[in-house]
Amino acid sequence: MKKIIVTGCNGQLGRAVNKLYAGNSEYELVNTGVGELDITNVDQVMAFAREIKPYAIINCAAHTAVDACETEVDKAYRINAIGPRNLSIAATETGARMIHISTDYVFDGKGTRPYTEFDATGPQGVYGVTKLAGENFVKQFAQRYFIIRTAWLYGDGKNFVKAMLGKAATDDKVRVVGDQVGSPTSASELARAIAYLLPTENYGLFHGTCEGDCSWADFAREIFRLAGKNTEVEAITTQEYGAAAARPAYSILDNYMFKLTSDFMFADWHDAISEYIKEIV
Repeated sequence: MKKIIVTGCNGQLGRAVNKLYAGNSEYELVNTGVGELDITNVDQVMAFAREIKPYAIINCAAHTAVDACETEVDKAYRINAIGPRNLSIAATETGARMIHISTDYVFDGKGTRPYTEFDATGPQGVYGVTKLAGENFVKQFAQRYFIIRTAWLYGDGKNFVKAMLGKAATDDKVRVVGDQVGSPTSASELARAIAYLLPTENYGLFHGTCEGDCSWADFAREIFRLAGKNTEVEAITTQEYGAAAARPAYSILDNYMFKLTSDFMFADWHDAISEYIKEIV
């Protein structure tokens, strides 16, 4: 069986990848969290890869606490940049394919049309800067790589959907940002995209989000509608929300490379969230 090292196996995407590959007779997942593999330690990564001899490495690990990254700068660089570098070096030495997950935060969020993979980046905070550095290391050190930028991810774990449902249990009204737009993306859909790309030679940079877009406030309204909640959503501004780190106002990604080079299509965000709500409610 072909072995696949999965980092960040306990995160939303790591769990979705495991669910998708469960019972697969062709691939064996070698799951790692912080306890099993410190991706920031190049010697440890190299020793682990030499032992496993992976067919592929799927890097789901990241320091995604956007506000915390503003003060935990070294930690953000270690996990979001040095980690992907180390994994890419190991992938090249062992002949493995490298799949790395990145983010809409590499852009400045001031766009007026969906960002393609060919648009200039311009991260506005430490999280985006470190994730872009990670992308560049993958391009530099991995011979065969797939970088997939995603956004507004939800799955099995802590996420916006569960936070909203938690609030609905106690509050009749919630205040949600209405001036940021993006594409809510199911971790299971992203896992499906990973599985689609993995055996191909279609290497490069991809955007991977569910089709369609909305504001966070509209997303919350749809969550409550699907879950049968009567909770009212009051749209507020980003400034009123007052987060420590800058959030991109415009996060809509165009899955342009998937459309140009394959027949793979992500589900519409409405359909994906409907499936997710059925699973958890």
